[in-house]
Amino acid sequence: MLLTSLIRIFLTRSLRPFEFKNTYRKFLDFEAEQELGLYVHIPFCRKICTFCPYCKTYYDKDLAAKYKLALLREIEMVGSRLKTKKEVTSLYFGGGTPALMKDSLKEIIDCLEKYFIITQGIGIELHPDDIDEPTIKSLKSAGITMVSVGVQSFNQKCLSSLGRENTGVEEKLKLVAQANFNVVDVDLIFALPKQTEELLLSDIEKAFLLGATQISTYPFIDFTFANNTYKPMPEKEKKKMLQSISDYCKRIGKERTAVWTFAQKNTGRYSSVTRDSFLGFGVSAATLLSREFKINTFSIDGYLNRIKNNLLPTSLTLDFTLRQRAVYHLFWSAYSMQIIPTRFQELIGRPLSKMYGLELWLAENLGFITKQNDTYCLTDRGAYYYHYLEQAYTTAYIDKMWNISRITPFPEKIVLK
Repeated sequence: MLLTSLIRIFLTRSLRPFEFKNTYRKFLDFEAEQELGLYVHIPFCRKICTFCPYCKTYYDKDLAAKYKLALLREIEMVGSRLKTKKEVTSLYFGGGTPALMKDSLKEIIDCLEKYFIITQGIGIELHPDDIDEPTIKSLKSAGITMVSVGVQSFNQKCLSSLGRENTGVEEKLKLVAQANFNVVDVDLIFALPKQTEELLLSDIEKAFLLGATQISTYPFIDFTFANNTYKPMPEKEKKKMLQSISDYCKRIGKERTAVWTFAQKNTGRYSSVTRDSFLGFGVSAATLLSREFKINTFSIDGYLNRIKNNLLPTSLTLDFTLRQRAVYHLFWSAYSMQIIPTRFQELIGRPLSKMYGLELWLAENLGFITKQNDTYCLTDRGAYYYHYLEQAYTTAYIDKMWNISRITPFPEKIVLK
């Protein structure tokens, strides 16, 4: 896409694209990383949702058992390099439907805690169909402290456009609320076919009433490899809906903690992506380090074979230039609505004002950011344009990479221009 190419060239000061290569290293060099997070991908689902772009497959008990053993082995291969336990911010289980392996979660967490000290909690994504008292009890016993429930909408007309059913989700959210997790995130999708502004705001109101400490409101994006019956609303309608969400949450006293996330004040945050560095375990999991970005194979068979041969399941590696790494950091910092110059210098090694003084000046004068103390904060205007850019980035980069990766277990190269 021309927009993402022009922005990339301008911010990196180079024509060089993001080039992921099928290069392989036998270890991950992460010991010196600060603010490190952990992510574990569980790819199994009872039912495949057509709108979901993530790496997934139908649940099979025997395959899940093999996958667990491989996952434990991958953790051992990565963690055993540490001389002492390393502090990490958090651990997130994503999918797929991680609760389908609820009886294995404690064993996976125990394995990770042999090498890592988790300081800010453990989160998991939940499909509403998996929520019941035994599952909640199992999650609490395993040490889960945060949950994110993929509700998408409480309205059946909106859900039908996604191929989903409302199977008593209101009562299930009450069960979650009673369990006293530190954070309860409810995922909602806006700009759905047949969705009106009134229905959307009703969904937000209901989510908070049923115990959500935060809501994540993602725009409906039609991935090229998804099998969606309906198409997203025009960008003009998306813009109007996002502004309605922001205005409504402001009126009811909620805090905007990210471009698409709104939370009750003084509560914890559920966010698996806004980390300066992280280690990913399992198929399709990504690892972000100071100077490189790695993606595991999307193929379960490929993953199992690599682990069986005592090899990391890395499929693709991007070796960042300094400015590419800086742009990546700024992109996700902006998603969290703030850019902190001191953190930028710690990570990149150069002052933010020296590398991007012109861009900061332009953003301030265009009303995209304001400076509060020593932090640059996105305005609502800035958040909208970020929302627009994020969709363009998803279409130009993520859609292409995931589409190739789900077909080819170990691609030779993927170039993102």
